[in-house]
Amino acid sequence: MVTIEAISNIHSQWGEGPVWWQGALYFVDIEGHRVHRFDPADGSEKSWDAGQRVGTVVPRESGGLLIAGDHGLYFLDEETGRLSAIADPEPNKPDNRFNDGKCAPDGRFFAGTISLVKKTGDARLYRLDLDLTLHEAFGPVTNSNGIAWSADGKTVYYIDTPRREVLAFDYEGDGHLRNLRSVISTEHLDASPDGMTLDAEGNLWIAFCHGGCVACFSPITGAELRRIDLPCLETTACAFGGPDLADLYVTTGVHKSVVEAHAGRLFVIRGLGVRGVPANAFAG
Repeated sequence: MVTIEAISNIHSQWGEGPVWWQGALYFVDIEGHRVHRFDPADGSEKSWDAGQRVGTVVPRESGGLLIAGDHGLYFLDEETGRLSAIADPEPNKPDNRFNDGKCAPDGRFFAGTISLVKKTGDARLYRLDLDLTLHEAFGPVTNSNGIAWSADGKTVYYIDTPRREVLAFDYEGDGHLRNLRSVISTEHLDASPDGMTLDAEGNLWIAFCHGGCVACFSPITGAELRRIDLPCLETTACAFGGPDLADLYVTTGVHKSVVEAHAGRLFVIRGLGVRGVPANAFAG
């Protein structure tokens, strides 16, 4: 039986970017300028002030975290909370900030920007290499969002939200994205495709902002396989976690006008009968 439970005492203004790492779920509150860590085993929570809107967080193999926000990319020391700047590719675009991002199986970090004023094509997807050099990976885009790799690492799936589709690229050892194609259309949902994750069967789970649901799609056929409704319109991102990666964690945000009891809460969906794949850390 599938169950949905609101967990954690954290109430985010706009939760995003969940990633399961070493027994805990890391995620961000973009508008709250916070990075959060939640351990479901004992219910413990820890938060760090990013000092800016922060779009995503990923672990670093050597320890600590990597975040992307208003002013570029930073390392975050979990012990001290200290931020160390890496790079800012768009310093002259005050209406842009970094949004979602994740690490490839080879340890590179991909994250993209969003035009907060919805200026079409003014944002980009970037790649941070292990030597800390930052490169444009794909563009133009408007709202860079969910990104995930196939289990064999040879395909990367990507969402530029206004397109209302999932794009796919061939991914090779040099970090470049090749052979662009569209594999999933979400036009049939009156909502915005947001954060995304992959399960062990190769299917994609997508959170739908303004749509109050997560839906599972086959990237092979493009078909929607199942849909899980949640009690928050602003369903923003999802990630598998738990000891066997069988639980789907979902972040949410607070709607501009609709009052919802659990808006901004972290949810866990159990009993889906599928498992996720392990997250990747930044290797630089």
